[in-house]
Amino acid sequence: AMLEGGERILQFRHKGNFTRGVFQHPERIAGVRRSAGALYIIDDRADIAMMLDAGLHVGQDDVPAHIARRLIGPDRILGYSTHNQEQVAAAAGQPVDYLAFGPVNPTASKENPDPVAGLDGLRAAKEGAAGRPLVAIGGITRANALETLAAGADSLAVIGDVLPDPCTPETIRSRIEEWARLLKK
Repeated sequence: AMLEGGERILQFRHKGNFTRGVFQHPERIAGVRRSAGALYIIDDRADIAMMLDAGLHVGQDDVPAHIARRLIGPDRILGYSTHNQEQVAAAAGQPVDYLAFGPVNPTASKENPDPVAGLDGLRAAKEGAAGRPLVAIGGITRANALETLAAGADSLAVIGDVLPDPCTPETIRSRIEEWARLLKK
């Protein structure tokens, strides 16, 4: 439904054990994203990204970015989470394709989130990103998306605000279309 609504980048994020049952979900997504021509990113797990021909996103406590790059090779997309200006500066020497930065706003999708950086933190991160695309993370909604982009984000990572209540294929497709209309303004 997200792909039918116009989404072109999907990330699979799972923080628990990667059982056979869990693996079925990213594997199924890999199949449908290929037919849609969408980019697919796996969070934290280089082995799963390699098995599914996907990109990889690592955080501060995951396998270091330079090792992740060796694992996945030079052709897969590699993203790296940063949460403050020191981490953005340290990322300048890492072999990554984009930086995620935040949380820009308070977030409910992460246990023990880093301190909220705000739009001023995002602006400073953009200056320090060494020309790499910057993805804003943390509490991104339709209400704050445009100001987040104006503050320097090249892209937005959204979790909660793409899942309407009730969450059905039709309502997801409609929400993604709503996002697309908002971002075309």
